[in-house]
Amino acid sequence: MKKLNVRVLGQSVGRPFSRPSPRRFTVYKFSRLREFHQSAANQAVKPYLLADIGEGITQCQVVEWFVKPGDRVEQFDRICEVQSDKASVEITSRWDGTIKHLHYEAEDMAIVGQASITLRGQDDENEAVAENTLADEMQERAGPEPQISETPEVVASKTEPPPQSLKPSKAQDTSSILLIPSVRHMIKDLDLNVAEIVGTGKNGRISKEDVLRYKSTKSVSLDSSPSTVTALPSATIPTVATAEDRSIPLTPTQSMMFKTMTHSLTIPHFLYTHSVDLTSIESLRKRLNLSSANGNGPKLTPLPFILKALSHAFTQMPHLNAHLDTDTNPEKPQLLLKGQHNFGIAVDTAQGLLVPVIKNVQAHSINSLAAEILKLGTLANEKKLGVEDFKGGTCTVSNIGSIGGGVVSPIIVAPQVCIVAIGRAQTVPRLETNADTGNEVLVWRKEVVLSWSADHRIIDGAAVARCAEIVTSLVEDWGALGVVLK
Repeated sequence: MKKLNVRVLGQSVGRPFSRPSPRRFTVYKFSRLREFHQSAANQAVKPYLLADIGEGITQCQVVEWFVKPGDRVEQFDRICEVQSDKASVEITSRWDGTIKHLHYEAEDMAIVGQASITLRGQDDENEAVAENTLADEMQERAGPEPQISETPEVVASKTEPPPQSLKPSKAQDTSSILLIPSVRHMIKDLDLNVAEIVGTGKNGRISKEDVLRYKSTKSVSLDSSPSTVTALPSATIPTVATAEDRSIPLTPTQSMMFKTMTHSLTIPHFLYTHSVDLTSIESLRKRLNLSSANGNGPKLTPLPFILKALSHAFTQMPHLNAHLDTDTNPEKPQLLLKGQHNFGIAVDTAQGLLVPVIKNVQAHSINSLAAEILKLGTLANEKKLGVEDFKGGTCTVSNIGSIGGGVVSPIIVAPQVCIVAIGRAQTVPRLETNADTGNEVLVWRKEVVLSWSADHRIIDGAAVARCAEIVTSLVEDWGALGVVLK
């Protein structure tokens, strides 16, 4: 057998026989192509390992895929979003190439250190393109399948068939069209006729942009067609299906809450509630908000005022701004008094309850606290909070009143020893003594209920009551805070 000379990128292909048999040449051609490209393709396939996104976790949940098998990606393109406990992170590509396989479905738990996707590198994709080009060229040289004959009489025949017999079938037309596998899959998914798409690439190759341009043009022509009439559906009586029980897995946020609250059940809680008059800070914040409308600061709510009052109270009651250490020596637990006032604020989001931490509340102004609350709330709802945003909390404040409720029973987040919940502010009638006449008069006051929970193993009720009274006096007479602040 003579040597088969193959020159890549569309150059000449030597025929091995003086009188070639098209069928035998076709079989021989595909076996050579497979042999020529097999090893290089395998070498370019890269498994993409899921890295540790923080806190030494061993697994995380795949929230959303931004790619699918066959998609072409470049370095730093988004691959997927994963979530660990309460931190959500986007994973990006380290290489250029084509997605070959996704090892997890959305909502699956992915294992850190194992492959999350298989990526076919750029070099391999170039070889695949070259292979398709060579196969198409050799198929064109061999001729369409129906015209191949094994009898010399038919091959040598010079009788020209009628013109309509020369018109190839739809399958024959598409067999010689140049396009890469990912584009071919795209055309198949969109249910388009490849023969109608004009390629603008090299040698008439069809690109992704050519497919999208054709689809857009076709959609416009269909929408503008006056002959298209949509039949109205006939009136039917809807059938109400019977709901069935179903089980769903816990989300990462729910899983973390399950573990945290299960541990919190071992803590004996002391609950303390009291009402606080917000009239003083209401008039102050409304006046400040008028200037904020001119760009002098963020919109103020009662929350930053309460956080600041609580921080000042902790300077006098440091045992409530502490951690209980039962791990270092279980036989002799220790109370770690925290110098920084890092308050976790509960944020209600679509993915569940999140508690990011405002660091160093004692060093903040009212305006900077309001700005920090707004920033963390926005990041939480956009799923952009990082692991560091949840670390270091010394006390938790739940503003449950923004949704509803009055008196609540908040649950302590270990190793913290205290948590405060703020109920909904309400305007209520109160009897007060007139300073001039000495008579009792009915006045309307805006009040809110603060609910405290403390670890009763180390914090007694009197300590909570004293701290609550300090907060009440500061909130109800905000001018006094300016006197005591350093």
